Amino acid sequence: MRSDLFSADNLEKESAQPGLRLQNSKLLKAELNGEFMARTGSMVAYQGQVQFEALGSGGLGKFLKQKLTGEGVPLMRVSGRGDVFLAERAADIHLIDLEPGDHLSINGANVLAFDSSLQYDIKMVQGAGMMSNAGLFNCVFSGHGRIAVTTKGTPVVLSVDQPTYVDPQAAICWSANLQTGYHRAEQLGLGTLLGRSTGERFTMSFAGQGFVVVQPSEEPAGGLAGAAQGQQQQGGLLGGLLG
Repeated sequence: MRSDLFSADNLEKESAQPGLRLQNSKLLKAELNGEFMARTGSMVAYQGQVQFEALGSGGLGKFLKQKLTGEGVPLMRVSGRGDVFLAERAADIHLIDLEPGDHLSINGANVLAFDSSLQYDIKMVQGAGMMSNAGLFNCVFSGHGRIAVTTKGTPVVLSVDQPTYVDPQAAICWSANLQTGYHRAEQLGLGTLLGRSTGERFTMSFAGQGFVVVQPSEEPAGGLAGAAQGQQQQGGLLGGLLG
């Protein structure tokens, strides 16, 4: 049987070391000998003795935070021994290795998988006013390990060494030590450029020393909590918890 489909570029890539690595730009391969965490529903194939356990957003505390904020990562624990292939709507996949002392703030919608050695929490983005509909909460990862994130298209990594402004729907992740803020588009003279409704669009500002990763897409990010959704959830759930 002959076909370009069976070329070396498309054959499964083997490695002697377990862990997360790219099969290609849109497919993640986890050579499993233990466990790792992955976005629920991201598995497209696996081989070997593998178990999948749904975890919600990673424990009771994070589950409650997700319900109150609209943010979080719907997780499953993947354990056993074998090969697991993950993808998310043919998005581009990028690997980031965190070292001790690193802290990365990332949109939960862009988290595909990560080593179970990493820790994460759901935190309010600094400077996010309650009237903003751009996003209020993000996931902050820390520890030592590898994380796989997705982008729609090839991103650009901006070095924040001067005031930097990004459409919140295009911001994928950034150094957690950066100072952030939200500004109405009209304040920057961008109201007619950033959206159809100038009264409802915001831009994020970044200051300090670090980086921000920006994707070439402004699609609504499912992991960022819109103010309307977040406030409705907060009001209803807080009332239920406190009532």
